[in-house]
Amino acid sequence: MTIKTLFKENPLPMIVLLLCTLLVCVFLLLILGEIFSKGIPVLSWAFIIHSPENGMTEGGILPAIVGTLLLTLITTLVSLPFGIACAVYLSEYAQNNITTQIIRAAIRNLAGVPSIIYGLFGLALFVEVLQLGTSILSAGLTLGLLSLPYIITTSEEAMKTVPVSMREGAMALGATQFETIRDIVLPASVPGIATGIILSLSRAAGETAPILFTGSAFYVTGLPGNIFQEFMALPYHLYMLSTQHQSIAEVRPLAYGTATVLILLVFMLNIIAFLIRNKFRNKN
Repeated sequence: MTIKTLFKENPLPMIVLLLCTLLVCVFLLLILGEIFSKGIPVLSWAFIIHSPENGMTEGGILPAIVGTLLLTLITTLVSLPFGIACAVYLSEYAQNNITTQIIRAAIRNLAGVPSIIYGLFGLALFVEVLQLGTSILSAGLTLGLLSLPYIITTSEEAMKTVPVSMREGAMALGATQFETIRDIVLPASVPGIATGIILSLSRAAGETAPILFTGSAFYVTGLPGNIFQEFMALPYHLYMLSTQHQSIAEVRPLAYGTATVLILLVFMLNIIAFLIRNKFRNKN
């Protein structure tokens, strides 16, 4: 019996699912409508390309945009190779024994750890022990650790969707296991892997707690000159404007504008994931 037939015989579950979906969409649209209606009028080229001025009450958010992009780049460079390598090992090389099961359980538990715990860990390890100081590098390494469990899990699940027959066919033609993974498994898994990577990086780009402890500053003069200095970032900038500024009412339009830019940045990352997924899905 198919799901379609089941729903025809008993439409109540389908109705409940549709109502739940509509309820979530309504709340999402209300939130986005509130933010965009007050944030879009603030957006302008001056707001995008200028630095904050007059105690953060005027000017733009260019340092925060650049800091967020650099932070996301470092997070990608840290989490992407290690995450995919771990996923390849768990999916293709590791045997299904108690050790592998413990590793998988630990990875899934790490995915549920609150981000502020990663921030404290990054402060202890990267800032204090490794003496990297409060910097873009420390914050990027911390967010890289935060993103690893999601990338490992989604990448492993994507590789599991590749039929075993494709692996057996490649090896029957003389390919080694490494060549099979490189030429068959990974290309076929790219849509799922790319989706997981972009979604995890989107989450990392909007995190405030980890960068609060490891390098983000309320205001830094000019753009970041290197990865060993403090920086501004959109989520922390939004947090400060919304809760800590001495003139919250005066800077509230800037806070809505910052929130709009951050949401648009996350949307862009998700659109990139959608395009990559479709491109490789069509090839396969």
